[in-house]
Amino acid sequence: MLRLGAIVLNTSDTSRGAAFWSAALGWEAGANPDFLAPVDGGEATHLHLDRSDRTHLDLWVDSAAEQEAEVERLVGLGATRPAWDYPDGADFVVLADPDGTLFCVVDQSA
Repeated sequence: MLRLGAIVLNTSDTSRGAAFWSAALGWEAGANPDFLAPVDGGEATHLHLDRSDRTHLDLWVDSAAEQEAEVERLVGLGATRPAWDYPDGADFVVLADPDGTLFCVVDQSA
């Protein structure tokens, strides 16, 4: 099942951003201090602060097979696969919506 897993928010200072957003939302940082989540640890959408990445949505799935199926479904709905330089072992696929807005489909089992 495809779900909104994280909003990646571009920020010039992740420490300052984390302090602001954790106070604003009542969320806390996990093992990665740039990744904020609800205190109750529920399945809610997370906020990931990043200095180098553009603001985008991360859509999460539970397996590589589900990722492949969702990517194909989204392409069928009008998404495209932009040229992308993936790191070795990437757990995500970058897509663009019909307006060109980038988003990722992330395999959470990786």
